[in-house]
Amino acid sequence: MTEKTLEGRIALVTGASRGIGRAAAIALADAGAHVVAVARTQGGLEDLDDELKARTGQGATLVPLDIAEGDGLDQLGLAIHQRFGRLDILVHAAAILGGISPVSHVDPKNWDRVVAINLTASYRLIRSTERLLRQSQKPRAIFLTSGRVARPKAFWGPYGATKAALEHLVRTWADELENTPIRAALVDPGAMRTKMRAEAMPGEDPLTLPEPAEIGPLIVELADADLGLPHQTVDFQAWKASHRVLSA
Repeated sequence: MTEKTLEGRIALVTGASRGIGRAAAIALADAGAHVVAVARTQGGLEDLDDELKARTGQGATLVPLDIAEGDGLDQLGLAIHQRFGRLDILVHAAAILGGISPVSHVDPKNWDRVVAINLTASYRLIRSTERLLRQSQKPRAIFLTSGRVARPKAFWGPYGATKAALEHLVRTWADELENTPIRAALVDPGAMRTKMRAEAMPGEDPLTLPEPAEIGPLIVELADADLGLPHQTVDFQAWKASHRVLSA
């Protein structure tokens, strides 16, 4: 049985209907948090809700929302304030790849969509939730990034560029809040068995990659950790290897 280290905490998770976002939502709920689950697909959210009820006896607060809609994120912040009065944990996992192509071949509409979801929505989410996080006794904000920031690679331009901008944004925000209880973390999950990875690497054997569920314990750990400023990105693969050694 999972230890209820996050009992009574309110956790907002974006991209919660699948992949890493879903894994984070499940892990946080198993640890006792009430999850506010955000995703575009109602069906995916309902499937998550069913699983959480089966695992914990309690469902999630479901928010079908395209995070590219900034006004929707503003309304989300207001709704959380009205219902809970605070936010303890933010996990921003939603992102899109935007296809794999040379930079000069990227369609402008596709570029705008990648920027809207991977970058602008992150700013709007921070803007909408900072006041809520300030009401928490131990507020934590966790943002999923990518190894493409440190290791640029051909054809990954829009995705890598927006993740690099996300990292700069989060580190700037964290520095601004150094004298508050709010602490942020950037997490690089590495290659995982997700739909996005399959889109980027269609010839890869997914069975060689870790399941998204494996990152759940790290998300829970960071949600309750005494974090400093996010000068370094948390590398999930390194974290996993170190925990494997400790448990051996």
